[in-house]
Amino acid sequence: VQLQASGGGLVQAGGSLRLSCAASGLTFEYYTMGWFRQAPGKEREFVAAIRDNAYYADSVKGRFTISRDNAKNTVYLQVNSLKPEDTAIYYCAADVSLSKVTGTGRPTYWGQGTLVTVSS
Repeated sequence: VQLQASGGGLVQAGGSLRLSCAASGLTFEYYTMGWFRQAPGKEREFVAAIRDNAYYADSVKGRFTISRDNAKNTVYLQVNSLKPEDTAIYYCAADVSLSKVTGTGRPTYWGQGTLVTVSS
């Protein structure tokens, strides 16, 4: 299984980015896909996940939107109204178990991460 994340970059506060994660080596439609992030000096945290429904961390609700295209084996994260505290490496992840992506478990598969830097 490979998860290839892309779309990160440097953006000013209030700006937007669209992150993508292309998956291969798995039956994509059967998997819950998620995004996590890790800021400098902090632990990795859940951001959003999607199976049949979408799930969000409170800190990003109303600003971030997760979506998936099963035909392209790709999950997206549209990040709007970015804040300096959103600066982090963003990782995509996959697991057949919804709870491992949205709960306290750890997803089985991880991508390499894409860096989002938000300047004030």
